[in-house]
Amino acid sequence: MSRKKQIKLGAFLQGVGGSISGWRHPDAITDASVNFELYKHWTQKAESGKFDFAFIADGLYITEKSIPHYLNRFEPITILSALAAVSSKIGLVGTLSTSYSEPFTVARQFASLDTISGGRAGWNVVTSPLEGSALNFGKTEQQHPSHPERYRIANEYLEVTNGLWDSWEDDAFVRDKASGVFFDPSKLHTLDHKGNYFSVKGPLNIARSKQGQPVIFQAGSSEDGRNFAAKVANAIFTSQETIEEAKLYYDDVKGRAKALGRHPDEIVILPGIGPIIGSTHEEAERKYEEAASLVSIDKALDFLGRFFEHHDFSQYPLDEPFPDLGDLGRNSFRSTTDKIKNSAKEEGLTLRQAAQRAATPKPTFIGTPEEVADKLQAWFEAGAADGFIIASSIPSGLEEFVDHVVPILQKRGLFRDEYEADTLRGNLGVPVPENRYTVERQQAVSQG
Repeated sequence: MSRKKQIKLGAFLQGVGGSISGWRHPDAITDASVNFELYKHWTQKAESGKFDFAFIADGLYITEKSIPHYLNRFEPITILSALAAVSSKIGLVGTLSTSYSEPFTVARQFASLDTISGGRAGWNVVTSPLEGSALNFGKTEQQHPSHPERYRIANEYLEVTNGLWDSWEDDAFVRDKASGVFFDPSKLHTLDHKGNYFSVKGPLNIARSKQGQPVIFQAGSSEDGRNFAAKVANAIFTSQETIEEAKLYYDDVKGRAKALGRHPDEIVILPGIGPIIGSTHEEAERKYEEAASLVSIDKALDFLGRFFEHHDFSQYPLDEPFPDLGDLGRNSFRSTTDKIKNSAKEEGLTLRQAAQRAATPKPTFIGTPEEVADKLQAWFEAGAADGFIIASSIPSGLEEFVDHVVPILQKRGLFRDEYEADTLRGNLGVPVPENRYTVERQQAVSQG
């Protein structure tokens, strides 16, 4: 009998927060983004709440106007490797760019994290939207790949890393002291990839983990991003504000995956949310207003500018209609910038209104623990989400969610009481990929 489908949960760990002024909150720890003990506490808290994974985002380019958390934060593989030693069940997911790294190195890094953690690693594959990233890798901004090309690169990149992760069949290492045989040479495979963007011989110098390969996450919502996710992702980090938008996205991506020959259940779709919880709805609203009041209009404009290639919005009148920006932003955060421009046009927003909305969006999930749990259940049962990635809109957000919302979901049978497995794939319910060479060997034997 298959187990009942339940909500999946991830914890988005963002130090001082993903907002422009979150660090000013009275309860914020101002060095949170480089505070290992705090990351350790959050990870262990999420694990005590039986979360599927902890998630670390990343970026490769900053300016003096960047979000404070982005200015001074841990590199994902490093912090996740440290967190692997102080956790035992929770998955560990990190962001790494396919536009500014090499497949062999990245395959080796994530395979190492996967082995260190006992099969709990996940890779959030991104293509680096900011053109300034090129300046940190020996290139000019003009050499930053276009949006479509970044996804072509990413497709080939995943072909290479998946191939490298299959370098060793699972029983290749004999380690027989008596015979002196350390490994079976017939079960070591050289990739010898030669493509449009990469030439990688292999093999990789680390074996597969107990979950076969790291879990692949993806977060793009553009047309190219959706196609890429449907083809390669095991889990998708997405963002919609309404259940109707979320269901459309869910059905669209699952449909694309099915058209590519994948089973829709092989992909777990996880909207990111920043719930604010109070003992009453009014208390939750007060918490939101307190956090929103910390953001000045100047900082809101800076925050908005980040999505539009660090465009300077201070040059426009605040209380006139949102400016016509043409194609600005199309080569960076395309789905986000399209959404901002479309909303401003359709709703007649001024620049001030659009900036404040972008910098201090009111959470969709706000209210008492029961109200938040009700909405999570509604989205899940409507087929708008397989689970959620919980970000903290206020410093105490993760703790409050674990302490007050998780027990309600458990009581309703919507969330696990104990982990089902000790690997990330096992807990997410996504299949372990078979080693391609083992499959070929088995097919040859059966046909022979």
